[in-house]
Amino acid sequence: MSGTWGVIGGTGLSALDGLEIEGEDQVQTPWGEPSAPVVRGRIGGQLVCFLARHGHPHRIPPHRVNYRANIWALREAGVDRIIAVNAVGGIHPALGTGAFCVPDQLIDYTWGRASTFFEDDLEAVTHIDFTSPYDESLRQQLLGALRAHGHQCLPGGVYAATQGPRLETAAEIRRLERDGADLVGMTGMPEAALARELDVAYACLALVVNPAAGKATEVITMEAIEAVVHAGMQQVKAVLQQVLKASPRA
Repeated sequence: MSGTWGVIGGTGLSALDGLEIEGEDQVQTPWGEPSAPVVRGRIGGQLVCFLARHGHPHRIPPHRVNYRANIWALREAGVDRIIAVNAVGGIHPALGTGAFCVPDQLIDYTWGRASTFFEDDLEAVTHIDFTSPYDESLRQQLLGALRAHGHQCLPGGVYAATQGPRLETAAEIRRLERDGADLVGMTGMPEAALARELDVAYACLALVVNPAAGKATEVITMEAIEAVVHAGMQQVKAVLQQVLKASPRA
């Protein structure tokens, strides 16, 4: 598989180490402006486009991200596969702070977000098959890189996408757990569905930055989360570099 990679950086990942930058584009889309310019470059000779989901600096809350513009801009830049990096809360017992997960399913609890490209001036109603929301080939590449680096990793799992920007209550996490969720984040949807609508392969690399509400006795603080993000994103960058360098060159 050859082509251009896209990397969407979440909380703590507003730039991509090792990227030999060749250009930066502020893309205009039919859906407005993306969160940040699309940064074009290469890692190990591999074409890569990087976009900071929350802007650079980090300033756009999850419910205000222009997901349609972000995905459209990456596709317009020639991207045919996306690795999305997400900072999440751990629900499953194996997902302690600092652990990784490459989910294979998700449940969408968000509301009010612009969630499709197919809503106005249509010749026909358009539905996508979303049975498996993540691309299996990309998932396996991420899992291989994580194992190669010796990281604790859950090889699958259900991502619960919540509205934010507040964190969840303990009761809400108990509900998500009953629903079958293993991890919780605020940016997994509609991003994954929009990528599918444009036929762009998409997978999620999730870093657990805190136990979900009620899963630990400590109070969840942003200071503690930021400390985990700082350390964990260095590991994320190493995993991304390995995946990109191991891929056939475009």
